[in-house]
Amino acid sequence: MMASIEKQDIRQLSLPSLIDLLVGLGEPKFRAKQVHEWLWKKSARSFEEMTNLPKSLRQSLPEHFTINAITVDKVQKSLDGTIKSRFQLHDGHLIESVLIPVPADRRYTVCVSSQVGCSLSCKFCATGRMKRLRNLDAAEIYDQVVMVNEQTMEAFDHPLTNIVYMGMGEPLLAYRNMMESIDLITSPEGLNMSPKRITVSTAGIAKMIKKLADDEVKFNLALSLHAADDVKRNDIMPINEQNNLAALMESLNYFYRKTRNRISYEYITFQNFNDSLEDAANLVKLCKAFPVKVNIIEYNPIDGAPFLKSTEHQIDDFARYLREHDVMVTVRRSRGKDIDAACGQLANKE
Repeated sequence: MMASIEKQDIRQLSLPSLIDLLVGLGEPKFRAKQVHEWLWKKSARSFEEMTNLPKSLRQSLPEHFTINAITVDKVQKSLDGTIKSRFQLHDGHLIESVLIPVPADRRYTVCVSSQVGCSLSCKFCATGRMKRLRNLDAAEIYDQVVMVNEQTMEAFDHPLTNIVYMGMGEPLLAYRNMMESIDLITSPEGLNMSPKRITVSTAGIAKMIKKLADDEVKFNLALSLHAADDVKRNDIMPINEQNNLAALMESLNYFYRKTRNRISYEYITFQNFNDSLEDAANLVKLCKAFPVKVNIIEYNPIDGAPFLKSTEHQIDDFARYLREHDVMVTVRRSRGKDIDAACGQLANKE
């Protein structure tokens, strides 16, 4: 009995490779371009959808190739309109994406994952307690955008306006796939979204931030800062021990000088840990080297973490101090807490 030949995931192929393979199967060159358009511009998840291909080709493609599209496993809707989706990957792993709608501002943002789990072990984050099982490939990240956009159209009759790489995983540790996904999302041959509507968030890997600059990226960058001195940041974010604040500030300054792209700091406030006016003064110092916006985020408690949410009064005082020192600040109230969809809560919980 002959062993079955494993089918190739067609979405892992570049257009030149796809041309070579289809020509090898006796198809004209232009058929590959049609298939490519179906995959990335029209987001086809099956060969049967490719209606301008001959029926014979639509039937033969599945004999040689597969489309490893992600599938919806579970959808939860928050009282505030936030929608969390759990997706199953072709190998059975699960990831989560979150739609954050702000209809009043006509702003609809998807928070996408870049890894199955995470290896960084930040104390305040549920995802950090999961093992990193693997990086998502570019198509799996692309699928999250496509499928959440479909949800947005269905629920709000409006397309997505923004994408943030702030879900499960550290995007800069999935660098190549993350960059390929952004190419697919922003390319005229893909979804044709503006890179200015995309923000990649990192816990802080200095050499990779410099690589972003050298690669002349067009998207925005956010640093998950959460503490403005090394002692506190080491305590809650082990990655800071190899990427201290001096190294991060130097890399961010390099990024800004090379790209002129927007940089923001994400800053979760924890009661009696990083929410004092002394902490605010330390943060002000980190906002002077280059233009930066600070997003203050309410802490979303997770089981077993030794933190409490700052009081609204303390958050307001903290934000006021920053504004008085000419720092641009937004206080982001948590969304989707009732379905574990808020910042730091993604953990594939039932």
